[in-house]
Amino acid sequence: MSRSGAPICLPTGPGCLRARGVTFSYDAAEAGGGRAIIHGLDLDIAAGEFVGILGPNGAGKTTLLRIMAGALRPQGGTVELFGRPMDSLRPAERARLMAFVPQESRPGFDFSVLGLVLMGRAPHLGLLGIEGKADLEIARQALAFTGASALAERAFSTLSTGEKQRVVLARALAQQALVFLLDEPTAFLDLGHQVRIYELLARLREETGATIIVASHDLNLAGRYCTRLVLLRPGEVVADGAAEAVLTEERIRDVYGVRARVWLDPEAGPVVIPFAGRDAPGTVEPRPRR
Repeated sequence: MSRSGAPICLPTGPGCLRARGVTFSYDAAEAGGGRAIIHGLDLDIAAGEFVGILGPNGAGKTTLLRIMAGALRPQGGTVELFGRPMDSLRPAERARLMAFVPQESRPGFDFSVLGLVLMGRAPHLGLLGIEGKADLEIARQALAFTGASALAERAFSTLSTGEKQRVVLARALAQQALVFLLDEPTAFLDLGHQVRIYELLARLREETGATIIVASHDLNLAGRYCTRLVLLRPGEVVADGAAEAVLTEERIRDVYGVRARVWLDPEAGPVVIPFAGRDAPGTVEPRPRR
């Protein structure tokens, strides 16, 4: 997908995102404070990386993603985007550098697909906020990149879940950002659509040098496509590195409370198969097969 002259965030360039001592708790304002979801977290993400943020429910994956996107302000610590403090960036300036794709997108009005994707051009428009021919071309390129060109005139509400996810991704692409943060981009999708979304993200990184950061529950897809995994449990980073180093049987049992078998497939990378057992904390006895 063309960037129409926009600079590319190269892997050899400066770090894209830098978090230092980040702390956040949703109930911190209550009397006595509360347990921090994220406590003193340090994280550096280099330009051009494809990073998977993993962890069980309540580990802080979505919260961390929203903090890195500037949607939440940490109660302690700092976040920098390309060397600049996140809170020093104006919203439009931040949107030209970074695109955030939430788990669900529900527009207030039933826009056409093309109209919704054109909204991604908002950070680049002038005072009048009127799209020109170049903006329309960029929106159509984004739809073509995600394989959604045939949906351009459809109402967003009439689309399937998989089609909606491709359109929301196309809107993010139309921003022509350098960094993309996606919260569970394959949630509610069948296996075929899950693979297509990850293939699109991998292609985006390869063709444009974009930095991709994905919060995911799917260990196998993240291990297959991401160049780096960050495994969280409430309040801390447990492991950070290549999929083979992060997704181990011992670590999965420690973090998720289930036993698992992990083997390395020459094409898919680490493959995780969880199962219940007597000594797996929090699990039930397996049912006999019929």
